[in-house]
Amino acid sequence: MKTNQEFEVVNLSQLSGSVEEQYRNVVVSTVNESCLRLAVFTGEYQWHYHPTSDELFIVLEGELFIDFQDRDTVSLKANDSITIPAGVVHRTRSEVRTVNLCFEHTDADTVIV
Repeated sequence: MKTNQEFEVVNLSQLSGSVEEQYRNVVVSTVNESCLRLAVFTGEYQWHYHPTSDELFIVLEGELFIDFQDRDTVSLKANDSITIPAGVVHRTRSEVRTVNLCFEHTDADTVIV
């Protein structure tokens, strides 16, 4: 056990506010074998799936649409969350600047469809 470990405070509002790109995805922290990612984007990501990892999304700002191949699109607004099970084909998209958190396995494979 480390006794002189530093603890880093990350302010998610400051981090997301510093993003000027149309799309940016950064790892905020790692916990055990998982990571917390912060995504800031407008537009759409490619259709994909993660064969062995679930994904948990939490929207902080804007509106996140998650399209599925085999079910209706889900719309998430601030403070909404959803878990996408491993193997489910989906894509994320937004029409306005959207900030979301994503929890997933650090070594999750992404298969583009």
